[in-house]
Amino acid sequence: MTKTLKGITWNHSRGYVPLIATAQRFCEINPGIEITWEKRSLQEFADAPIQDLAEKYDLLVIDHPWAGYAADKKILLPLNEYLSSEYLADQQLNSVGLSHQSYNFNGFQSALAIDAATPVASFREDLLGFHDVPVPETWDNLLSLAKKGIVAFPGIPIDSLMNFYMLCSTQGEDPCLRDDAFISKEMGTMVLEQLRELASYCPKEMFDWNPIKLYEAMSARHDLAYCPFAYGYSNYSRRGYGKNIIRFTDMVEINGHGRLKSTLGGTGLAISVKCRNIDIAVKYAEYIASPECQSTIYAENGGQPGHRNAWVNEELNGRYHDYFLSTLPALDRAYLRPRYSGYLHFQDQAGDLVRKYMMEGGNAGRILEGMNQYFRESKKGVSV
Repeated sequence: MTKTLKGITWNHSRGYVPLIATAQRFCEINPGIEITWEKRSLQEFADAPIQDLAEKYDLLVIDHPWAGYAADKKILLPLNEYLSSEYLADQQLNSVGLSHQSYNFNGFQSALAIDAATPVASFREDLLGFHDVPVPETWDNLLSLAKKGIVAFPGIPIDSLMNFYMLCSTQGEDPCLRDDAFISKEMGTMVLEQLRELASYCPKEMFDWNPIKLYEAMSARHDLAYCPFAYGYSNYSRRGYGKNIIRFTDMVEINGHGRLKSTLGGTGLAISVKCRNIDIAVKYAEYIASPECQSTIYAENGGQPGHRNAWVNEELNGRYHDYFLSTLPALDRAYLRPRYSGYLHFQDQAGDLVRKYMMEGGNAGRILEGMNQYFRESKKGVSV
């Protein structure tokens, strides 16, 4: 009798195709098993409550801020109780930045990091050459380049909030460490103004762009030469994927604080506690997150691996114009978002206010107080 597993992932070549490929191969070498994958939009991936998905699916590709909620509500399998200590030690040792740790909340390992990402810089080499300008190295260089009208970055609410985190953390104050306020008024005001100034030199259409829309525009158009920070997508650095190749690199230095410390992203593979074939699900998770699969089938089918062995693989880097080696330093220093159980309430609301200030300016104090209100609600465990 065939044993089945059904999974849910996100709708992009990077999020869907490698899972189809790994599932196909896993089923070929394990007869009597059938794994099917469905997909949802990138916004749904960020927003949809995983408790609903865990009722319908055996396998879930999740974002790490759900780790605290998953541990609290016990809706995902604690993989630390099902995988060997040797296997988990390898995952920890070969984590890309804090990717593996991001799914561990108070010892509860809710997922395996099958995909690693953080905002990084990107550019069209041909267009920078046309304008006879170099890749910027400092924030001031970035502002000068933006004034030429050839810079853009994703400006939807979630990305706006992640960029706010980035500038706070880089300049000496990690967000969300206090209970009464998520950031000091001084730091918050400075960062809001930094983002507003940069955005004022960029096309307004970017406020409707997520990273995918940004890269699609950047690869096809001839007026976008540089993006200072957006969650990296290695696909666009490979020949034949977009109309033009996008090169990826590390981000600029800001005001003596070193290079920007962006906000960690990526995805993890989790298993619902409602899964009826847990043994098979664990075996598949172990397979897909293994260094061999991550460096071969997973990466070769458009995946952006979560295992470090793939990121330093010379063959892979050759195909992707050194995407992995060029951006690895940014991942290794990336800021890890909060993951407490109520955190998503804050994340889902606060980005709208950052975006509003970038678009319209106004009273920074009122923007910060609105964000503080959402933060205090999240700390009280407001439902997500």
